[in-house]
Amino acid sequence: MEKMIIHGGVPLSGRVVLSGSKNAALPIMMASLLTDEPVRIRNAPRLRDVRTAIDLLSRLGVEAGWAGEHELVLRAARIESHEAPYDLVKTMRASFCVLGPLLARSGRARVSTPGGCAIGARPVNLHIAGIRALGARVQLRGGYVEAHADSLTGARIWLDNPSVGATENIMMAAVLARGRTQIENAAREPEVQDLARLLNGMGARIRGAGTHVIEIEGVARLHGVEHEIIPDRIEAGSMMVAAAITGGDVEIANAPAEHLDAVIVKLREAGVEISSNGNPGLRVRRRGELRPVELRTLPYPGFPTDLQAQMMALLTQAAGTSVITETIFENRFMHAPELIRMGGDILMKGPTAVVRGPTRLSGAPVMATDLRASMSLILAGLAAENTTELSRVYHLDRGYEALDAKLSSLGARIERVKDGR
Repeated sequence: MEKMIIHGGVPLSGRVVLSGSKNAALPIMMASLLTDEPVRIRNAPRLRDVRTAIDLLSRLGVEAGWAGEHELVLRAARIESHEAPYDLVKTMRASFCVLGPLLARSGRARVSTPGGCAIGARPVNLHIAGIRALGARVQLRGGYVEAHADSLTGARIWLDNPSVGATENIMMAAVLARGRTQIENAAREPEVQDLARLLNGMGARIRGAGTHVIEIEGVARLHGVEHEIIPDRIEAGSMMVAAAITGGDVEIANAPAEHLDAVIVKLREAGVEISSNGNPGLRVRRRGELRPVELRTLPYPGFPTDLQAQMMALLTQAAGTSVITETIFENRFMHAPELIRMGGDILMKGPTAVVRGPTRLSGAPVMATDLRASMSLILAGLAAENTTELSRVYHLDRGYEALDAKLSSLGARIERVKDGR
């Protein structure tokens, strides 16, 4: 076990380069199951979740390996297993996205249900309803989804909510189905769009990704492809908040500004200066007092739930009362008690948190509960007096590549040590 030691009070400055998007990389890796030809993925992040995905795909028979520091080559010449076991799916919910491509490629799949998770229940009923609409026979048995189909046929599918995972799973199943599929109320996230670009590069016929209606004309087979993953917009937002909370001046060299509209609006509202510094690229700095904001998490293009915790840390330093409403996950304020331990003035009531500031943050031993909560505590530590010790940093390693090294390059005093030192 490891922990992070953060000595706060240093304004960050300099230039940082983002890694590839974790949330784009994982479904893109699962899509390699759709062809027997090599799929070469550039800008792949070196993350714990990516290692888990490689492990899962290898168990299914995919030849998977690194061809460079950030380049993966995947080849599913033969599908040797049709089961995604519980021991992997429970550690990474994105593993459930093998359901669609396994079913489309070989006509059967047995995938463990993910169960609940720390930030709230995320049921897979929309995934199941979607593949059933395509003609699959599905049953739940022993904690697994078992699906079979002699062939899949295009259908019109309505999603009760714009689930990213369900949109991606259905899209991957539909590309090899006979006829036309229409997914209505589809997720619009950039990561969904990146998956569609990969699939179209493999020979799929997908239109409308990035809108609420995605249309797919099924094809008989897909081929190999080379694809570069988009930069991670959540890492970008986290680095933007890091610059703001420390009163710093940071250039994010490859920040995808077009994917960050809601984040940029709210940070500017809080008094953070943000300017374009190339395409892509942003310069983020704070020279004055932070202002309070009202913030509501929403599906893309709204404010992302994956940046809510980071914004809460920032708003402890804003002069006035901020209100944060979480509409995506029902249990995503678990970082708040740890921020309170560090001196934050936060009152929670149901899906709403009221943050009063500015308060003087003081370093303390704190514990991460999930990936994005981990980042919020790192950010609070960067702004705090004295020293913060963050345990359970394995959460961070799921979604932030070399975070301590990147922050150190900007002047942060942060180090990773063995827990118990």
